[in-house]
Amino acid sequence: MNLTPAPYFDDITDEPSGGAAYWITTSDDLRIRVAIQRPESGVQGTVLLFPGRTEYIEKYDSVARELATRGYATLTIDWRGQGLADRMLDDGRIGHVVQFNDYQKDIAAMMRAAREIDLPRPFHLLAHSMGGAIGLRAVMEGLPVQTCAFSGPMWGIQMSPIERLAGMALAFGGTKLGFGDKIAPQTGLDNYVLTQDFEGNTLTTDPDMYKKMQDQLAAHPDIGLGGPSLNWLREALSETSHLAERSSPDIPCVTFLGSNEQIVDAQRIHDRMEKWPRGTLEIIQGGEHEVLMETPDIRKTVLDRLETLFSNGKDVG
Repeated sequence: MNLTPAPYFDDITDEPSGGAAYWITTSDDLRIRVAIQRPESGVQGTVLLFPGRTEYIEKYDSVARELATRGYATLTIDWRGQGLADRMLDDGRIGHVVQFNDYQKDIAAMMRAAREIDLPRPFHLLAHSMGGAIGLRAVMEGLPVQTCAFSGPMWGIQMSPIERLAGMALAFGGTKLGFGDKIAPQTGLDNYVLTQDFEGNTLTTDPDMYKKMQDQLAAHPDIGLGGPSLNWLREALSETSHLAERSSPDIPCVTFLGSNEQIVDAQRIHDRMEKWPRGTLEIIQGGEHEVLMETPDIRKTVLDRLETLFSNGKDVG
């Protein structure tokens, strides 16, 4: 694998991060982007950071910098179809994937890069939202991590029973009729934070963090993403249903769930964590969907808990 330098937008981070980004190629010849941040000293291992749908590497710069102060290198990814990775449709504003399992090809390329760069071991997983669904399958299938942590994982999508039936009918029926590349109803082509005011948003209770997200996308519109395609919706519903039928791996795990979660299916998260060997569910009181983008007090609580998980679990397995 040849690692070619890729852009890393320091102008939208809190301060120059010292991170480096690279282009890597998947087994199906898509170009995706990864970024690395390393601690200056006291190296404890590497965190594989899996963002959610619509997200991009720079959004997690502050998280990666905080992990570096605690001794952990970070390898973050732009999934296919978002960030600066190759987009899947002519209209790149629509989030799309052919098969949900294709994201595992992105992980395979990411892990080849981790080995080539010789990132410090052990590896740990930190996965948010859609990244939580991708990451859960990866861990089930042997991703070489010593611990895993999830933030608002998309192990189900929050819908009423009527919405679920309608969504499934539309997603499965629409794709069979050849409309799989069309945007899902009740979503738009612009990124959520550019169309939703802070008041009433479902991501964070921190106005400064929300403004930061808006400023990042205003400065670099090419990293933004709008709503998902019908095919993505069909694949996501199928994948989350399949994952719900599988047992959790026996690996130390902490999952964070905001008490005001409104995007993913909270019950699916409770159900899984109740049966996860060596697993703990942490309810973040007052938190919305993105606890890593919450108020400073919440972020510190989450990062302290992550450090405990990674340090206690680093010799497990």
